[in-house]
Amino acid sequence: MNPTPTPAAAQAQLDAHVREIIHWHFSPETGCPFWLNWAAKAGWNPLTEVKCFADMLRFPHFQDEWLRDLPNEVWAPKAYAGRPFNVFETGGTTGMPKQRIGWDDYKTDYEEFSGKISDEHFPRGGSWLMVGPTGPRRLRLAIEHLANFRGSSCYFVDLDPRWVKKVIANKHYDQAKAYMEHVVDQAVTILKHRKIAGLFTTPKLLEALGEKINIFDAGIRGVFCGGTTMAPQYVRFIVEEVLENRIGFYPTYGNTLMGLAASVPLRPEDNYSITYYAPQPRAVLRVVDPNNTVHTKNYGEWGRVELTTLTKEFFMPRFLERDEAIRREPRAPYAWDGVAEVRPFGAMEKNIVEGVY
Repeated sequence: MNPTPTPAAAQAQLDAHVREIIHWHFSPETGCPFWLNWAAKAGWNPLTEVKCFADMLRFPHFQDEWLRDLPNEVWAPKAYAGRPFNVFETGGTTGMPKQRIGWDDYKTDYEEFSGKISDEHFPRGGSWLMVGPTGPRRLRLAIEHLANFRGSSCYFVDLDPRWVKKVIANKHYDQAKAYMEHVVDQAVTILKHRKIAGLFTTPKLLEALGEKINIFDAGIRGVFCGGTTMAPQYVRFIVEEVLENRIGFYPTYGNTLMGLAASVPLRPEDNYSITYYAPQPRAVLRVVDPNNTVHTKNYGEWGRVELTTLTKEFFMPRFLERDEAIRREPRAPYAWDGVAEVRPFGAMEKNIVEGVY
């Protein structure tokens, strides 16, 4: 891995990247209809007035409805004209899901992530198993590309999180339990009949799988885990009880709009508190005061997660995630802020339906 840059060098790289992405999305030769039309009505010119990441505060918060209600073609940069796009969905438990179009971003994001997982835990050429949402979600293509990039093939067990959330919201807990068992049983069958070394799944499904089979004895050496809520006591349970301190554990915080933020390896002093670092400069996470989102919270404080995505395929400034987290200091190999103990926004004030996540 490359030497850790200084915070000043990382900031300079981010500011230069911001200028490049703004020029791309707001230039008529390369930009997309949405941002060109937005700029025409904004009363200021991002092309000439955005000089650094701090200038992102001039943009309003990106709205969910723009991805739900507008035709996907408005997001296609002119530079990609004539090239069919993938359509990836996120959310959609009720109503129209958010949709993000794309071409190669998921490949770039996951190829970069490949350098953050160990060959010991995910041996190159060894087969993978993904137990999680496929369908219209970016994750299915991304996980398979990551496996292929490492010379591996990937097996899949599908999951419909929208259905799980719906039956739980309707208090049909027996249906939710039966569906979860159906999914886990399929995974157990594959693990018994195929040689699998790497596993991607959600924390809840990992726990359920561990109740049915000894995961290490089944051949798994690395677990790449996605999902939001992993409180320290739950992380300790996964690491010590489910994985028996014998399997590499790689929690990530990611979604269709960001890509994925990798966690740093746990140290004894972390007390099982997981911190994630965004894939800067392609995406930036801030932990902001929910009542005044211009202000970033102090280190060690809880706040709402704000995401800015900065790629040539997709520009999304200041999107307020439905998550909250603790702001953490930079930690090698990352020279920018991290987000820790991510959980649904307002989790302490209201009941959250997370289903199998």
